[in-house]
Amino acid sequence: MTGAPRAPRLASPVTAAASSASAPSSASGRTADRAGAVGIRQNGTVRAVQLTEFGGPEVLTVVDVPDPVPAEGQVLVEVSRAGVNYADTHHVENSYLAPATLPLVPGAEVVGTVDGGRRVLAIVGSGGYAQRVAAYRPTVFDLPSTVDDVTALALAVQGTTAWLLLRRSVHLAAGESVVVHAAAGGVGSLAVQLAKAWGAGRVIATASTAEKRALTQDLGADVTVDSNAPDMTAALREANGGRRVDVVLDMTGGSVTDASIAALAPFGRLAFYGMANRTPPTPVSPASLLAHSTTVAGMWLVHAMGVPGLLEQALSELYGLVEAGTLRAIPGGDYPLTEVRRAHEDLRARRTVGKIVLDPSR
Repeated sequence: MTGAPRAPRLASPVTAAASSASAPSSASGRTADRAGAVGIRQNGTVRAVQLTEFGGPEVLTVVDVPDPVPAEGQVLVEVSRAGVNYADTHHVENSYLAPATLPLVPGAEVVGTVDGGRRVLAIVGSGGYAQRVAAYRPTVFDLPSTVDDVTALALAVQGTTAWLLLRRSVHLAAGESVVVHAAAGGVGSLAVQLAKAWGAGRVIATASTAEKRALTQDLGADVTVDSNAPDMTAALREANGGRRVDVVLDMTGGSVTDASIAALAPFGRLAFYGMANRTPPTPVSPASLLAHSTTVAGMWLVHAMGVPGLLEQALSELYGLVEAGTLRAIPGGDYPLTEVRRAHEDLRARRTVGKIVLDPSR
């Protein structure tokens, strides 16, 4: 699209070189994480969310850390907003697919400025919950003035995840029914819109409250299901007019995954991309897949970074859909950096919708 940012060429999994931003701060540099305004310090430090032990939201603390120093091939980003993803909650408790090391500054994506004012989006492996972060140049790209911070951050990780799930993991075909679990969330709210734009026959959205279900219908879902339904298999089939479903996008785990697989039609596909309830689903046997001609796929965004041009293709199409008015990000909350614990608590308790961000100036 004209004026759209050029997507970064991601030839390998991204790891932020924020080691200096993640270094332990001195005792005198520490301050309470619910302090007031957090202006950049004059003594060579910045404010960042750092954890020195793994756990829940209670381990997230705002402290002064040394100003990051870019290594060769990196650029220093002045962060205006940092994106918060559900994967961050796993990162903080060290239950993510890739093990973390301490001390750790979480955060995989930021919007900010470089070179004295050029506005950019940067994808980093960690270090984003800070006033500054060092990022590799191939993962930093310009943003047009028409793309706001929340939209840019929503599409960086969650938008590309939704794109990959539908395009690569399940290969959605026109006319197929699509179930999107957690459909009011960051990935889900975008997946509902993409499935509808790409010709899904019926989009079935699950969400935990009436307000969230109403939001998914506003985004294009044809029918909604309470995510707390006692018999999810039956609820999904009923939502599809009594028929089994073709596609399920699932990041819940446990009994929801089990019930969703049971609801699949012959040649149906389930794409599994997270485990929000921290409960593994029942192992699926090859014989069961054969018996029902079903497919269960897994997807981790890190692997897409190793496929030349794949994220570039995804981002290019996503920005084009935004420009055309077909796709929109749902703002889910703009939290001060000092209230990062509340942001994680709200996310884990399913009190949020869409994309939530942190403001490091507060």
